[in-house]
Amino acid sequence: MKKLFSFVAIVMTTIVFAQNLKNFSVPKGYKKVTEVKGDLDKDGKDETVLVFDTDKIASDYERDFGKKDYQRVFYILKHEQGSLKIWKENSTLLYSSGLGFYPDDNILNIQIKNNCLFVEQSFFSNSRHTQVSKHTFRFQNGDFYLIGSYDNFADTCDFDITHEINFSTGKVIVNKEYSSCDEETKIPKNVYKEFVHKFNPLITMDDFKIREHRFKIPGLKEDFIF
Repeated sequence: MKKLFSFVAIVMTTIVFAQNLKNFSVPKGYKKVTEVKGDLDKDGKDETVLVFDTDKIASDYERDFGKKDYQRVFYILKHEQGSLKIWKENSTLLYSSGLGFYPDDNILNIQIKNNCLFVEQSFFSNSRHTQVSKHTFRFQNGDFYLIGSYDNFADTCDFDITHEINFSTGKVIVNKEYSSCDEETKIPKNVYKEFVHKFNPLITMDDFKIREHRFKIPGLKEDFIF
């Protein structure tokens, strides 16, 4: 009897959940950038993730570099009752389309692996500097939470700086490697530090904005920014 009640409860919850989701249609003026599919909530059914360039201008890059820069948005969609329904919409996680010095070389790589959403982005901040970020989200406790963060800022010959966090364990890595573009410049000492930082509560996808979060690094006179 208990098993029957549990089954009925799950079915009813699923029906109500589906009814509460809005139907999805591509907004007018939006241009699709990429699409991936995979199971994010371990229900045995694939969700669809769609990324779009919106029709909203993000910056004055057209004035400065001759190329329009559009804000981006992504949707996580569920397949329910024969149609696509919006499960999650986010416009704060993705860089805009024309960011950086060489916008045509920007990379956006989205994958679904092991029921997690992986978002990798990279761009050239100038002719010598590259910025790479990788973020991993997992659906748990009714929401998408940030469980992994990787950020790398590198120069062609001066430095290579990596900040990395595993939110599940609290393990944090700071790795700074220095070199020189010429023989005269004094090269700073490399820095490598591992420590555990307590993240309570964990950060949801909606509350996360790249490099707007920080905390003190033990033993160093600087903040860890992610």
